[in-house]
Order: sequence, then structure tokens, then C-alpha cells
Amino acid sequence: MNKITVPSGHEKPTQFSRVLLYSHDTFGLGHIRRSRTIANAITAADQYTTALILTGSPVAGRFTFPERVDHIRLPGVTKMTDGSYMSETLGMNIDETTSLRSGLIKSTIQHYKPDLVIVDKEPTGFRGELLDSLKWIKKHRPNTRIVLGLRDVLDDPALLEKEWDRKGAVAATEDFYDEIWIYGMKSIYNPIAGLALSQDIKAHTHWTGYLRRENLDEPIPKSDPYILITPGGGGDGAAMVDHVLSAYEKDTKLQPNALLVYGPFLTGDERATFENRVAHLNGRVKTVGFDSHMETLMTGAIGVVAMGGYNTFCEILSFDKPAVIIPRTVPRLEQYIRAKRAEDLGLLRMIHKERDGDDADVMIEAIRNLPNQNPPSAVKIDGLLDGLDVVVERTKYLLSKASQKSE
Repeated sequence: MNKITVPSGHEKPTQFSRVLLYSHDTFGLGHIRRSRTIANAITAADQYTTALILTGSPVAGRFTFPERVDHIRLPGVTKMTDGSYMSETLGMNIDETTSLRSGLIKSTIQHYKPDLVIVDKEPTGFRGELLDSLKWIKKHRPNTRIVLGLRDVLDDPALLEKEWDRKGAVAATEDFYDEIWIYGMKSIYNPIAGLALSQDIKAHTHWTGYLRRENLDEPIPKSDPYILITPGGGGDGAAMVDHVLSAYEKDTKLQPNALLVYGPFLTGDERATFENRVAHLNGRVKTVGFDSHMETLMTGAIGVVAMGGYNTFCEILSFDKPAVIIPRTVPRLEQYIRAKRAEDLGLLRMIHKERDGDDADVMIEAIRNLPNQNPPSAVKIDGLLDGLDVVVERTKYLLSKASQKSE
């Protein structure tokens, strides 16, 4: 634990716990939004806990963070459509950029001295940038607990096995991590089923349930009903946006109206082309570039059309919205696996090009029927949205263990 001086009026100094969340963030909004949600919950549950997020997200500064939560932005990298990476702005090659990021991570850990480290998705970090820090923690701060946090679905099991083997991720998980937290339910999907993890690490794996979201702002009035169209971060959402706009163009009386949130990464000529098309729809589709308060927009919607990333899926469940998911299948099958499993359970509807086609009529029918589609709550699954409660309890437990060993 880390001692600080407390204001006068307290009888004795208070020990503050420090939680570091690593979020590599090379593409989209998923990792930073998940880390921010977890940090907010952990600090809200304990006034003597602080959280620091290490993130590569280029839009981290556009989010608000509560008291006792802060973030440090790592130099950004961009993920190309072929899966390769390039430095975002510094004019450095990817190896130089990774080395710089690795040094910043290690320095932050050495100075912040966390009691608990929560790593999002990548056991070794981006291109192995986390390994030096993990080794340093084990040698110099053996009381610090280290957790690997995984979303409900990672990828097709065969592809994931090859990826983890290439990255040395299984060995790193065995060597450095005290627990694995899976932000989903084993009864719905097991993302590590195909990995050669030991029985010991499996015994320290906890399925938390999905991470519930809350709207802390006033919802948009429903005097003008709308469906929310969201491609997440937007970097790979052009096909979905095109599909939705084609539906409104073909059926000039299509209702309900739509609110389209492009996301911060759908920009340039593609977005300009979409805006030109929207201008000819007589106000039936309104657009927003990026809104960090997605929960507010979700609360006001009567239904959702989305690509189906983890955070959007959690919001659909949390705000109980009828939803149509158009999942991507490249470069990962994550969204498709999640959407297919959710559809099988009756939680939402999926439109998949190879099964349903991608002509405008398919989307027209889906949008027209969305207000009458069953919400997720029509299916009863115990513990479905218990994720943050379990995360808070595991955090308290691990921090207490760290404290006992340091005394």
C-alpha cells in the first residue's frame, strides 16, 4: 500500500491503494472505454483507491474522468487493414515507437508503484512492450497483484491459438499473472477454451458477467423517436453506414428516423460522401461525429443498429434496447461470434452478409421492425450484467492480499 498525507480532521494517515490499468489501444475505442468503465467502478467503490490508465488511444483526452482517475497517453500507432502497424505521428518506425512506449510504461510503474495492475487483452502488451515491466514488477514489487482482463470473445479459437503462440502469450500469462478476469459468461462463450493454459491458471480464472453501463446524464427527450446507428469508433464502419443510408434512400417513408454517430475514426472523403447523402434525406437521418456520452444517446433511442463491439453490446444489454447487429469478420471473427451467439439466445438480431445478403431491402425490413423487436430483457440470464460488481469484489480481495504481504 502507498501512504499519503490526509487533510486535517482525520485522526491518522490513510493508506491509499493504487490501481494501474494498461490499455494498448491501437484501433477503435473498445479498450480505453472498457478500462475507463472499470477504473470508474473501482474508485467509486472505495474512496481510498486511485486509478491510472496507460493508453495508446488518440482520443483518450476527449473523455471525462472522475476524481481519483487519471490517464497517460502513450505514443499512438495505427493498425492497417492488413493487420500491420505504423507509427501515428512521430516519424519513427514501429520498432522505435514500441521501444519508446515500453520505456514510458516501465517508468510510470516505477514511479506510480501500483498495488494492482489490470492488463486489457494483451498478456505481453503491444508487440511485447509490457514484458520488461512485468519482469520488473515480479522482481522489485512482488506484492503487486497482476490481472489479465479479457473480453467475452477474442477470436476464432484456431486463429487465437496461433496468435497467442506467436506472441508467447500463454507463457507470459503463466509466468506473470495472478488471475484472469473474463468480462462475460462461460455459459455464453469461453474465449480461452482453445488455449493451452495450465489447470492452475484456469483455477484462478473468474467469469465476471458483462460490464453494466449507466447513464449519468439526462436522456434526450423522446418527442422525436429515433434509432441509434453506431459503428463504434468508426474506423471500419463505412460498409455498415452505407447499408443503413441505402435503406433510407430506397424507402423514402422509412421510419423510425435515425441518429447516426460516425465515431472519431470515420473521417475524410468517406465521411464527406456520407454527409452529402444524408443532406438529401430530408432530416430523416441526423449525424454526429463523436460523442463521449454514448450512454445518453443510447438511453434516448428506441432501438440500435450497430457493428457489435464489446462496449456497444454491453450498452445494448444495460439499457435494454432492441438491436440489430451487423458484425465485421475482418481482421477478427470476434464480432460475428458474439452476435451469432447472442442471436441464438434471443438477445438481438444479426444481419450477416453471407447468410442474409446486403441489399437495402434487408436493412429496410430490419429498421422497420426494430421498435417491435423484443429487448434483451425478454431473455432471463442470471448474472448477465454483474461484471462491475465482481470486478470490484476481486479488486478488494487482491488489494487486501497485497496489503497483507507488505505488512
